[in-house]
Amino acid sequence: MADVDGTWDTVVKSPLGDQKATLVVKSDGAGWTGSNTGAQGSVDITDGVLDGNTLKWKMSIVVPMPMTLDCTATVDGDTISGSVAAGAFGSFPLTGTRAA
Repeated sequence: MADVDGTWDTVVKSPLGDQKATLVVKSDGAGWTGSNTGAQGSVDITDGVLDGNTLKWKMSIVVPMPMTLDCTATVDGDTISGSVAAGAFGSFPLTGTRAA
């Protein structure tokens, strides 16, 4: 099992520009919980699934409009990378590093 727990400084390359956020991960068996905090506020992680070193989760946001984001990311040491799917708006790359 990979060490996915911790705090991650992430950036999502979105049409609205770089969306910087802090992702907190607390694994529990095949699942995980946490939060994502950025300039638009903080949201709780829902439907967190842990498969090896791959994290899958959903986030419900209200800014810039209400929608549920489907996220997938893989942890490799002190880096994380993946994508955020925003429904009809497409999918955007997510990258980040473990916070000190």
